[in-house]
Amino acid sequence: MCTSISFCDRGLYGRNLDLEYHFGEQVVITPRAYPFTFHHSEPLTSHHAMIGMASVAQNTPLYAEAANEAGLYMAGLYFPGNAHYFEEPDPGYLNLAPYELIPAVLGRCATAAEARALLETVRLAAIPFAPGYPLAALHWQVAGPDGSFIAEPMEDGLHFCDDVAGVLTNNPPYPYQVMNLNNYRGLSPRTPENTFAPALDLKVYGQGFGGLGLPGDVSPMSRFVRVAFCKQHAVFPDSRDGQVTQFFHLLDAVSMVRGTVITPEGRCDETTYSCCYDAKERVYYYKTYDSGCLHGVRLTEELAGGDALHCYPLADKPQFVWDN
Repeated sequence: MCTSISFCDRGLYGRNLDLEYHFGEQVVITPRAYPFTFHHSEPLTSHHAMIGMASVAQNTPLYAEAANEAGLYMAGLYFPGNAHYFEEPDPGYLNLAPYELIPAVLGRCATAAEARALLETVRLAAIPFAPGYPLAALHWQVAGPDGSFIAEPMEDGLHFCDDVAGVLTNNPPYPYQVMNLNNYRGLSPRTPENTFAPALDLKVYGQGFGGLGLPGDVSPMSRFVRVAFCKQHAVFPDSRDGQVTQFFHLLDAVSMVRGTVITPEGRCDETTYSCCYDAKERVYYYKTYDSGCLHGVRLTEELAGGDALHCYPLADKPQFVWDN
């Protein structure tokens, strides 16, 4: 389970990754001349540099989410029971495995419009990275300076939705998530009037009455509603540091506390990391469940050159600042 948020006007994008295990995740910069190879298409030997969270297997970055130097962001989120991939390639399409999608799009495209045009030619193939690797059921949020959209692989191919909320979680498909927001149209950050019974002297005994009914659980639909509400009303300061910090507060509003969600296998589903990519400064920020401190990796011009991956292990130990 995961939550992804896009602020195209602010150039801020990021997500919570909620999972019951670690997958060797680390921050990985892929420079412009690193060669990407694909099962059913020609290698990509020159492309936009990108940065994001990935595991590295056989010297290949397997990105959970990433952004490129042009400011285009793409995140894959779990979409079980709905995601459909095709067993046989179709020569009329660009056939890509799910793990190939982020490099293919971010490597070639600079805007959401370019990404959507490319994805309209794509047919997703049921190919795992290697034997023993899972074929993850995913859908994707794609966002850039010109807007955001959702791509969902269904039985008849990729479906595209304008990302009107700037939010993606998991099931159900995106149109149902947006339709469900109608059930909460009366919520507000302000204290409501007493329309229940104006003749009764009903007291306001605290703040937050406008949000009564906002879901508090971490199921996908509830997280979608809660983070969409918070995103619509969040107040951002003028400073860039403050804006990044506020972005993480939004992610905190839908994070999973270890021990509150137990999978059928008896594992704790938790927010293993949260991240935010600042497209203006080309900095990838993250914090892990155990660290809690914000860490940053900058996509510099020097690192964007060359042909070798740059990998940064995560800081995952508690960190404290002592004032005495």
